[in-house]
Amino acid sequence: MGVSGGEEGARNGPSMMPGGSAEAYHNIEDIVKKVAAQVEDGPCVTYIGQGGSGNFVKMVHNGIEYGDMQLISEAYDVLKNVGGLGNEELARIFNEWNHGELESFLVEITADIFKVKDDLSEGELVDKILDKTGMKGTGKWTVQQAAELSVAAPTIAASLDCRFLSGLKEERENAEAILKEAGMVDQVEPVRKGIDKKRLIDDVRQALYASKICSYAQGMNLLRAKSIEKGWGLDLGEMARIWKGGCIIRAKFLDRIKQAYRRNPDLASLVVDPEFAKEMVQRQAAWRRVVGLAVQAGISTPGMCASLAYFDTYRRARLPANLVQAQRDLFGAHTYERVDRPGAFHTEWTKLAKKSNFK
Repeated sequence: MGVSGGEEGARNGPSMMPGGSAEAYHNIEDIVKKVAAQVEDGPCVTYIGQGGSGNFVKMVHNGIEYGDMQLISEAYDVLKNVGGLGNEELARIFNEWNHGELESFLVEITADIFKVKDDLSEGELVDKILDKTGMKGTGKWTVQQAAELSVAAPTIAASLDCRFLSGLKEERENAEAILKEAGMVDQVEPVRKGIDKKRLIDDVRQALYASKICSYAQGMNLLRAKSIEKGWGLDLGEMARIWKGGCIIRAKFLDRIKQAYRRNPDLASLVVDPEFAKEMVQRQAAWRRVVGLAVQAGISTPGMCASLAYFDTYRRARLPANLVQAQRDLFGAHTYERVDRPGAFHTEWTKLAKKSNFK
């Protein structure tokens, strides 16, 4: 059985994801429904499916959690370093966000973190914490499973890469010194001078929300792919429902994810749900401004960049993959398909290129 909720969940009820024998679940159903967190549409537990489905769903929950935490940390980084916001302002902003579309456990606790003073020295405790992120493996397993099932999960993968890079503290310190000596100039200050702080705060809010939709879409698509492979028959709307309370990724918009899958159980991606699609389009300008500013300032936002690239790739009817396939055919005779007729084709590219009139 997958269980999420941390210390608070242990005291007040977690989100529970039991898999295995349906008969065994029915024997404990009354108990787990009372133990689980309670939300307006029922206890945060449901029978997931046969075999290891419960633990798999919990693993993907944690992968989405990796993405969520990375995206929030990037919002913090941009607001702090590009916007020049202090911890008191950050606490107020995240608290405001937690009363809107971004309402969630992770945004709520982020606001609280900025408020805590360091009892061993001056200032806030968050600024004294070593920038090395720990991990227990579930994010890595999520990315491995995504690769095995050919499911694109770039936001979750980017969050995992960032944890790897955070562990290279000494290497990063050396790189900063060496590149500065080589002429690397800090671009944050020039970018900050022209910033409209109020607009930046609102843009970051919108970028965070749009990026989160992409991250959740990737996690849900992974659940669906594994469910098809194993014949679990996962109800993705029900997965979103049991994550509404008790667990680490509990959030207001999980109810809207539940509704999206209720409207269309075969939904290809949250990105193309009519309601979410409209919100993505409305937020894309702000999203692009934030990513662009971060690039100009030299502030890494791999989660937001990965989410935006995922969105831009998924929404395009035609990609440059035609060139990649032509390259594969040239060096490996892998063949290709055409857009104007059926069948598999192979071309002697090098021979024909030599006969070309192009210079």
